[in-house]
Amino acid sequence: DAARWRLRGSWLVLFCTSALATFHQLVGVTLRTTDKIVWANEFEPIELTCLIESISTNNPRIEWKKIKNGVPSYVYFQNKISGDLEHRAQLREPANILIFNTSRSDTAEYRCEVAAIDDQRDFDEILISLAVRVKPVVPRCSVPETVTVGTSTELRCLENEGFPAPLYRWFHNNDELPQDPKNSPKFANSSYSINPDTGGLKFRRVRKEDAGEYYCQAKNDAGHAQCPPQMMEVCDVDILGIFLKCFCAVVVFLCLAASICHSLRRGCFHKKGHNENNYNWPAQSDGVDYGDADEGHFRHKSSFII
Repeated sequence: DAARWRLRGSWLVLFCTSALATFHQLVGVTLRTTDKIVWANEFEPIELTCLIESISTNNPRIEWKKIKNGVPSYVYFQNKISGDLEHRAQLREPANILIFNTSRSDTAEYRCEVAAIDDQRDFDEILISLAVRVKPVVPRCSVPETVTVGTSTELRCLENEGFPAPLYRWFHNNDELPQDPKNSPKFANSSYSINPDTGGLKFRRVRKEDAGEYYCQAKNDAGHAQCPPQMMEVCDVDILGIFLKCFCAVVVFLCLAASICHSLRRGCFHKKGHNENNYNWPAQSDGVDYGDADEGHFRHKSSFII
């Protein structure tokens, strides 16, 4: 009986193996990957997996293509690495691509293609999306040097190299400013607000306690960077300066008014009336009397000479 059971088991194993081989031959080449969306840090290695689940062909044709902005280009073709990954990648069994040091230019879609001419289904492909994280560089920070108590002001922070786009944090005297000042007893009376997406730090009303060193930090999944600390001074309202400015303005106004009054008294601005003549009649000669216009003739004077 034991021998018969062993014989039946051997036939069962042989049958399953033959059925599985026939199934593979009928189904053909089939591919899969461990991750269809892959993230990698810049300058670090990453492997794109293209696993062959079933195939009957001994030497299938394997190709990798990079698709960026809708334009495909070869990565692995005719058994060698090509394109911008040349000397930076290699093909690993069964059909994986290992990139030694990724760069931001490697962000794209990659397509693994396997052709098996002896299989019933002789072709399969799989698409993998690769996104390379880029560490932020030192952000550009703008901190006002002097601010007056009670006024509003804004501190700015900007970084445009990191990918994905970094989030921003602000520090005051090496203490991180919480997003909501009311959540911290130390900053509960402050009137600031932080925009972590744009890097803006706004004060509605500056207090004396807001003076000190400020710096900003830009951070994403690849790392972080921060700008050097910058000092912001907070000054009291200059009452004496405001009084002196007002006093000078009043003095100038009084001087101008006195000058106008003095000019009016001297008649510098006097104008002649509309009925006054501003021209002279020509002088008449002593020797001729033209007489009245209704006499129709003129009279000779003793000085008239014919």
